[in-house]
Amino acid sequence: MSLVTVQLGQCGNQIGREVFNAICSDVHGTHGLCSKKENESYHDACKERFFIEAESGVPVARAVLVDMEPKVISQTLSIAAKSGYWKYDDHSHFCQKQGSGNNWANGYTVHGPRHKEAIMNLVQKEAEKCDRLGGFFTIMSMAGGTGSGLGAFVTQCLRDDFPSSFILNHVIWPYGTGEVIVQNYNSVLTLSHLYQSSDALLVHENDVIHKICAQLMHMKQISFKDVNQVIAHQLGSVFQPTYTAEDGLHYSRNPLGDLMETLVPHPEFKMLGLRNIPQMPENSLAYSTFSWPGLIKHLRQMLIANAEMEEGIDWQVQPPRPGSSVPSSHSTNKLPHFNTSIANLVILRGKDTHSADLGSFRDPSLYTSWLNPQDAFSAWKTPRAFNKYEKSASLVSNSQFLLKPLDNVVRKAWNMFASKAYVHQYTKYGIEEEDFLDSFTALEQVISSYTTL
Repeated sequence: MSLVTVQLGQCGNQIGREVFNAICSDVHGTHGLCSKKENESYHDACKERFFIEAESGVPVARAVLVDMEPKVISQTLSIAAKSGYWKYDDHSHFCQKQGSGNNWANGYTVHGPRHKEAIMNLVQKEAEKCDRLGGFFTIMSMAGGTGSGLGAFVTQCLRDDFPSSFILNHVIWPYGTGEVIVQNYNSVLTLSHLYQSSDALLVHENDVIHKICAQLMHMKQISFKDVNQVIAHQLGSVFQPTYTAEDGLHYSRNPLGDLMETLVPHPEFKMLGLRNIPQMPENSLAYSTFSWPGLIKHLRQMLIANAEMEEGIDWQVQPPRPGSSVPSSHSTNKLPHFNTSIANLVILRGKDTHSADLGSFRDPSLYTSWLNPQDAFSAWKTPRAFNKYEKSASLVSNSQFLLKPLDNVVRKAWNMFASKAYVHQYTKYGIEEEDFLDSFTALEQVISSYTTL
């Protein structure tokens, strides 16, 4: 099944381009450890998922690009075409001359309805090119106006026009110290609306990725491109083809469907976090060796201690013993915080994956009591290495990973709202105080549900 990627706003378009770059460089990389047949089936599964075969022989991304300003889209099209490995369709983008001014309401109530027909026509055309449509992968930021406001509107339209298709929203969480004065308003409005129309939200936090760039990749002057490439690498590690069954005979044909079935057992819980190890500068790879027991041990501790990366993990945190009470990751108690999960997916890529023991992820004490632990954990594997890493492991988790950042965003937005700061900028576009209150109520419910796991 094919995925249609919808890139929204400046951030969505720049990350989308880096994702397709990461996928292509992985496909074209040399993987001598795999048989020719293995490489070919991987290549074919990847192409079916993300690209259309063009007459020119250069694969065309299954994507629709949307922004309210032309600059980023024209750069994105041009850089992709110059790569020689892939390109975007020349007619699958929509842009205007006027941005959304970092205002969610402008994107949602003005640009959305005004350009709905043109944007959804492009989406429809892209969907019709798929032999079998697996769903939509939207990429957007929460801080600005176009990605967040227009992104929420387009997601709603996707749900209306394609009621039986899966929708996964990839959402970039803004820096805590702020890129935009009203980013917390934009974030609250975005999340509450996406929660109604999306099947799941896969979240990357800018602060976390920035820390990975500085501490693991040893970058000095960190640019948005650096941040976007780390995000793209992590997304590629999840969405490139894998075997979802133990027999390892056929690559998964329905990536979004498999992801939802594995990780979203209840519509109240749809916030997904992503961890990927190892991550290091390319010039260090040649001098590094990794074992599956070491990678799996680190990944499991990152899960239960809610660690953002493999450096600085709190090894004191342990699962609760049966019958004991434990402070949740949301508790103010000074004891180490244990991160409770609903469901987890581990993806292993590289040699000898069949020998990797993932039993520690099946421990019932990691999970909430209302789900059978056998249903709460899944593993996908492929013997094919990913982007020069001989062995790599990714974790996609529906857990309390995002509870603290969500609580912080809602609290900051509420403090501003209580003093009516900047609310007039939203009411002039038709978003009333009542709409804000509805959004706060919806997210407080999400926070409450995750807190009581």
